[in-house]
Amino acid sequence: MPLLPAEFADLERFADWVLPTEPQRYAKRLASAMPQMQEFYDTAFPRLEDAIAYCDKFPLTDLPEDARALLHLMQSLVNVSFPVEVWKQARVPDSGAAMVHLIREPVV
Repeated sequence: MPLLPAEFADLERFADWVLPTEPQRYAKRLASAMPQMQEFYDTAFPRLEDAIAYCDKFPLTDLPEDARALLHLMQSLVNVSFPVEVWKQARVPDSGAAMVHLIREPVV
């Protein structure tokens, strides 16, 4: 059964990146190889504006499940953008034990 809206069926192969919390997305990023992140980025980034427009059709507090999944996928895309665009590695370079603690998710 598809997780994403039909208009985004091409992104369905990245369903393992549909993660509801930032710690899950960060852990997935750290556990992923750069070629895997690059493929996800190269495929999903061109669809970002369409995904935002799709999600904007609904109130953030009342997203249909497929739109929520799409939002979480795009949040994962943001999470891999710096490793792909800048660092060329999953971890923040020269940062030691850098941690990010999100207090509240915008949508879970």
